[in-house]
Amino acid sequence: MELLTNIFIGRSGCGKGTQVDMLSDLISKQKLGEIFHLEAGGRFREFIKENNYSSRIAKEILDDGGLQPEFLSIWAWGGELIRGLKKEQHLFIDGTPRRISEAKILESAFDFYGRNKVNIIYINVSRDWAIERMHGRGRADDLEKESINARLKWFDDDVVPVLDYYRAHKNHNFIDINGEQPIEKVHEDIVRALDLDK
Repeated sequence: MELLTNIFIGRSGCGKGTQVDMLSDLISKQKLGEIFHLEAGGRFREFIKENNYSSRIAKEILDDGGLQPEFLSIWAWGGELIRGLKKEQHLFIDGTPRRISEAKILESAFDFYGRNKVNIIYINVSRDWAIERMHGRGRADDLEKESINARLKWFDDDVVPVLDYYRAHKNHNFIDINGEQPIEKVHEDIVRALDLDK
């Protein structure tokens, strides 16, 4: 099987992490290879628990619902990629890129690793649907209305142009999935789009 390189992208609360886990389970059960899951948010959550100058500034940004500066995002996912990715692993990316500048730097990583075919899996949900889901999952950063609104705003301002960039990219496969469906149906649509339902 050709190695998969999948970027999962969508509003906060759209279920990206759940879909990564479900697809990973399917590939594991079918013995289709190992997966490296690059999840930038996890590394960031560990980083902000540290008590140093940089982590305190980043925590303030996070608490305000802001978008972290590019250099920190690239440091987080770049370091994880360098330390963790093995030659024969599928690569699933969740939570990055969040700006055009990051998307272009990520392209240099794909070139470096010889990942020529990239699937962009956009889990498409409305703003109102995302707000309802974020309230329901009860994470600490989902409890403040201002924080939720700020994150949804930076999605509209910064991530939507990334989606447009990927839609127009001649070498990538842009997959638009209706995320406002039962979790299993979203999974089925992704599996079908990736031609894994044989």
